[in-house]
Amino acid sequence: MQERDFSEELKKLPASPGVYIMRDERDAIMYVGKAVNLHNRVRSYFRKIVGRGPQIDKMVQQIARFEYIVTDSELEALILENNLIKENRPKYNTMLKDDKTYPYIKVTVGDPYPRVLFVRTMKKDKARYFGPYTSSQAVRTTIELIDRMYGLRDCKRKLPADIGKERPCLNYHMGRCCGPCTGKVTEAEYAEHIGKALQFLSGDYDAVIKDLTAKMQDASGQMEFEKAMHYRDLLRDVQQVAQKQKITEGPGMNRDVLGIAVERESADADAVIQSFFIRDGRMIGREHHYMTHISGRSEAEILSDFMKQFYAGTPYVPQEILLPAEPEDRQLLEEWLTRRRGSKVKILIPQRGQKEKMVELAGQNAALVLEKDRDRLRREQGRTIGAVEEIRDLLGIPNADRMEAFDISNISGFANVGSMVVFEKGRPKRSDYRKFRIRSVEGPNDYACMEEVLTRRFRHGIESQAAAEAEEGAEEQKMPLDSFGKFPDVLLMDGGRGQVNVAQAVLDSLGIDIPVCGMVKDDEHRTRGLYFRNVELPIEKSSEGFKLITRIQDEAHRFAIEYHRSLRSKAQVHSRLEEIPGIGPARKKALMRVFSSIEEIAAADEETLAQIPELGRRQAQAVYAYFHREETGPGKEESDGGSATE
Repeated sequence: MQERDFSEELKKLPASPGVYIMRDERDAIMYVGKAVNLHNRVRSYFRKIVGRGPQIDKMVQQIARFEYIVTDSELEALILENNLIKENRPKYNTMLKDDKTYPYIKVTVGDPYPRVLFVRTMKKDKARYFGPYTSSQAVRTTIELIDRMYGLRDCKRKLPADIGKERPCLNYHMGRCCGPCTGKVTEAEYAEHIGKALQFLSGDYDAVIKDLTAKMQDASGQMEFEKAMHYRDLLRDVQQVAQKQKITEGPGMNRDVLGIAVERESADADAVIQSFFIRDGRMIGREHHYMTHISGRSEAEILSDFMKQFYAGTPYVPQEILLPAEPEDRQLLEEWLTRRRGSKVKILIPQRGQKEKMVELAGQNAALVLEKDRDRLRREQGRTIGAVEEIRDLLGIPNADRMEAFDISNISGFANVGSMVVFEKGRPKRSDYRKFRIRSVEGPNDYACMEEVLTRRFRHGIESQAAAEAEEGAEEQKMPLDSFGKFPDVLLMDGGRGQVNVAQAVLDSLGIDIPVCGMVKDDEHRTRGLYFRNVELPIEKSSEGFKLITRIQDEAHRFAIEYHRSLRSKAQVHSRLEEIPGIGPARKKALMRVFSSIEEIAAADEETLAQIPELGRRQAQAVYAYFHREETGPGKEESDGGSATE
């Protein structure tokens, strides 16, 4: 492809700070960059010079047009660049692959009766935050442990306003909560519990371990073995948490230590950045991150790109960040991070001492991860990107990065449902999965069901795109598209000619041009090929493309069946509860909220049922009596019977 002549557009570029956006022929954003001087920076891409790198050369050849946004300062340009990269994930930007937010533990110390919560955002409020942590499961386990040890509440009641208004919950009766909602616990007494929890979260495990050990031995000495076992289990959990805090530094210091390892042997080179999280002088965790599209970029440039994307997505910024190389925009990054934190942030490049050893250790860990994962990453790329390219080439379409697959599930026309699963670059994107409860079709008619599902999906998409277009001219940033607003590069139907024709008719009626492909199965219900443009295309069964098609088809089928099964289960519970006298819609809803199945309701004792606020003692007795009749009744029959088959 020949580079276009942009000489006239380049003359109009202002000598101002801002952000520039490169687009291809499909008007897709390929690259987003910031500049102190837009005139000089953008013109540099179109000069016939040596040394700008093969990746930049390849991008420039694909530029169909460019646009720019002028800002008041370079700092504003950096912030806007981050937002645009995060929203659009351009092909040629150095990208953080495992972009995610990290969990925190929040203690609402500003409340009269505080709670300990799992959160992913840190706000400027009266609460105290601990973290970030690298494991969500570890955070949830720690919160559960703290609640059990100190009898803290996890309910959403507004205390003290709601004291005495409702019965205490099951946690109170099970001894897991001290019951501030009963009015028997004063704010001062509850504050003592919270104080101990804060002491634990601050890392003072020795006092907790000593206290639990004494209680365990005392209970054992008094022959109270169940209580002793309870303290033993708590002690074991505390020791497991304490063992994770091994690396320590000066008290009170919060810093991140970054190390980097770069693999430059292939054109699709990656880099690994290892992060050590040190909070209050203790290392609370570590995480490694992959950066893609790094060809021709130095370690300092890669670290700069990483910091912009990582710290734009995490609510916590530490006091210090240690790096192995100094980025060109160090001063700008410090200014931006200081604004994000609300107090001074320093970027340091240590040359000697303990800090330098920590950076070196992080780099060694990054190198080990890169070496260990190199072969795995290449295999994974074959399973994902390589498989997508195989499918793209087989179908002869320009792109297959985003694929959507649909399936219908029912039993003889009962509870018709549809599923939509999304794969991007060969990987499932579960946040974009959607399920549909069929509204207009009665009975077993898969074609009609599929027509309804696709019509609703793409009409919603058109509305989402129109709403985003309406915001484009406003001063604020363009409204991001939801999962429906992003149209797929190819549509995959679970079936052959019939399903493809249904999908094509829906797309034609809405004026949408998307390639439609059928996933054809053999007589044994196994994938055998693809039906595309009235031709069945055979595909090698040992190829990665075939394996990806099979995974997509199985995932669409699984997602539809799970939704259908959940509806059947709810319908079963709902219909059984209708037989119990005095159990109306509100009480049915309350039971279904507390218990996940009819078996759990049947197994509950009368006291447990009576704790549900909407029931009361008389209704609890009625529910218990229904499931515990001496003679064989409906409850007995159904619990012994099986569920309908798929």
